[in-house]
Amino acid sequence: MAELCSPTFADLAERLGFSCAEAGGLVEFRSPTDLENWTLPVLELTITVGAVLALIYAIVRLRRHGDPTNLVLWFGACAYLFIIEPPLYFPAAFGIEEHVDTMFAHNVFTVDFLWGRLPLYIIAIYPLMATLAFGIVRMLGIFRRYGVLVGAICVGFVHHAFYEIFDHLGPQLRWWEWSLDNPINQPMFDSVPVGSVVVFAALWPMSLAFCVQYFVGRHVDAGQSFSGLALTWRTVVIGLLASVGTFLLPLPATVIGMSGDTVRGVVYLLELAVMAVVATVVMTRQWRQLRQGTADDPGYVDRFVKIFASIYLVVFAFLWLTALPDYFTAVDGVTSNGDPIGNLWYTLACFVVAIVSVVATVTVPQPAHAPTPAKAPTA
Repeated sequence: MAELCSPTFADLAERLGFSCAEAGGLVEFRSPTDLENWTLPVLELTITVGAVLALIYAIVRLRRHGDPTNLVLWFGACAYLFIIEPPLYFPAAFGIEEHVDTMFAHNVFTVDFLWGRLPLYIIAIYPLMATLAFGIVRMLGIFRRYGVLVGAICVGFVHHAFYEIFDHLGPQLRWWEWSLDNPINQPMFDSVPVGSVVVFAALWPMSLAFCVQYFVGRHVDAGQSFSGLALTWRTVVIGLLASVGTFLLPLPATVIGMSGDTVRGVVYLLELAVMAVVATVVMTRQWRQLRQGTADDPGYVDRFVKIFASIYLVVFAFLWLTALPDYFTAVDGVTSNGDPIGNLWYTLACFVVAIVSVVATVTVPQPAHAPTPAKAPTA
C-alpha cells in the first residue's frame, strides 16, 4: 500500500531487496525459493513449527492437568505483540510519526501480513520464546520458592540469552534491517540497538512473565482452577499490563538517557547487569539445592521445552556456523555483501547461558508427585 510507505521504510525495504509499494495486502504468500536466501525459510519453519507445538502442548496440559498457565502465556504474548508491533510499523497511521519514525523493516518471508511489515514467524516467535524461557524457570521451581518478581527476572534473563542468539545474526542474513538514523535505535551494539538487547530481549518477557504468574500461575500452583471467562479476561489484562510494564521498566534509561545516547546505553546495560546477577545467583543456588535435595520439588516438568529448546539451539548453531565465513571476512563490521555483523563473543556467551539453562532442567530430580488437585473454578 503506497500511501503507507514512509520514506524510511521504503529505503529499508529497498536495501532488503523488495519494494514497499508493491508489498501485498493484509496477507501475502510467496514461494520459499523466491526469498532473499535459504536461511529465511529455515528460520520461518523452525519458529513457526515451534510456536504451533507450544500451543498444542499448552492445550494438552490444560486438558490433562487443569493447568492453563502455558495457554495464557501463549495468548498473552500474542496480545502483547498486537498491542506493541502495529504502531511501530505504521507510526503515521497511529499519529505518532513526529515522535517515532520507522525503527526497522523485516524482510519478506513465505507468509507476510500487513503489507510486508509482519512476517508470520514474528507472530510465532513471541509465544515460542516466552514459552521456552518461562518453562525453564518454572521447571527449576523458582517461582514457587522466590516469588513472582524474582521468577520474572529469571525469565527475562533466560529469554535474553535465547533471543540474542537470534538478534545478533538477523541483520547479517537480511532477516531485517535497523534504521541507523533513528535516534531511538542509538546507541548500537554492533548491528543491534542496545534498546533491543535490553528491552525486547529481557524487559518485555520479564513484564509478561510477572503478569502471567501473578494473575494465573501462582493460583494454579496453589491448586486453583479457572473458568473460560476468567482465563479470557486475565489473558487480555496480561497483554495490556505487560505492554505497560515494557514502558515502565526502561524508564530509568529513557529519562536519564535524555542527556545523550551513551548515557542511555550505559543505564540500559546496568539494568541488564542487575537482572543477570540476580538471575545467575538465584538459578545457580536453586539448581544446586534441587540436586542436593534441600529444595522443595518444583512439581512441574515441561518435556516440550526441554526438547524444543535443544532443537532451537542446534538450528541456530548451524545457522551461525554457515554465517561465519562472511563474518570473519567482514571489514569495519560489514560483510562483502554490505550486511552488518553482530557480536560473536556476546552470542557465544548467550549460547553458554542458554545451554546451561536447558541442561539444568534435565539434571535435577523430576517431580515426584502428581499435580495438586484443582479447587473450584474462579470467575
